[in-house]
Amino acid sequence: MKLTICHLYPDLMNIYGDRGNIIALSRRATWAGLDVEVRRVDLGERPDLRTFDILFIGGGQDAQQALVARDLAEVKGPSLRAAVDDGLVVLAICGGYQLLGRYFHTGSGAMLPGAEVFDACTVAGSRRCIGDVIVRSQIDGQAHTLVGFENHSGKTYLGARTRPLGHVLVGSGNNGEDGSEGATDRNAFGTYLHGSLLPKNPWLTDLLIRRAVERRYGPATSLPPVDDGPERQAHEAIIARIRARGRVDSGVI
Repeated sequence: MKLTICHLYPDLMNIYGDRGNIIALSRRATWAGLDVEVRRVDLGERPDLRTFDILFIGGGQDAQQALVARDLAEVKGPSLRAAVDDGLVVLAICGGYQLLGRYFHTGSGAMLPGAEVFDACTVAGSRRCIGDVIVRSQIDGQAHTLVGFENHSGKTYLGARTRPLGHVLVGSGNNGEDGSEGATDRNAFGTYLHGSLLPKNPWLTDLLIRRAVERRYGPATSLPPVDDGPERQAHEAIIARIRARGRVDSGVI
């Protein structure tokens, strides 16, 4: 079996080690016995995104977001929405997450169009949300924690059609107001968590791979378990370190 990963705008949308998410997906899929191909897709290209199994877009500064926003919304948007309707697995980090909503109203007053994968909008905030984050998440009936690092001034608000990826225990999350963090809609996931995210949260890596395999090869397809003992130990160590540094619960939930 083969897994084909689309890395969207790898040169423009890749800050804070977001490329590590591609590495984590590739490694854990390979360890599960899958052949993996990573293809980059850049400005102006019009691939049929339904042919991919996983699509990843990382974060970028406002200048980079402005460069890709119209391309993402107008050139790739129709194909991306059709692919998500078809079950494509998507992971979007920070700036990429913002651009998968309806719009991003930047601090300079620009209105960047979104690809409208998520029922969400983002507006510039007056302060930056910076620091370690712990998130409580429940997906497929299983309770999990996510850990990562946030660094954003945008405030994202979810509409009725899109659920949060989780709720912050420590940190600010989407907007520092309602306790939500990230977004999930069908097989699409967005989050503000850098880190890189997936190496620190192997359960989410495996969930993305599993959903991609089930979409491509059928729901009865099974994969051999991958030992994630060291990764889980690292995950718990990160939580302990965040607590030891004195970051307190968000108080929102």
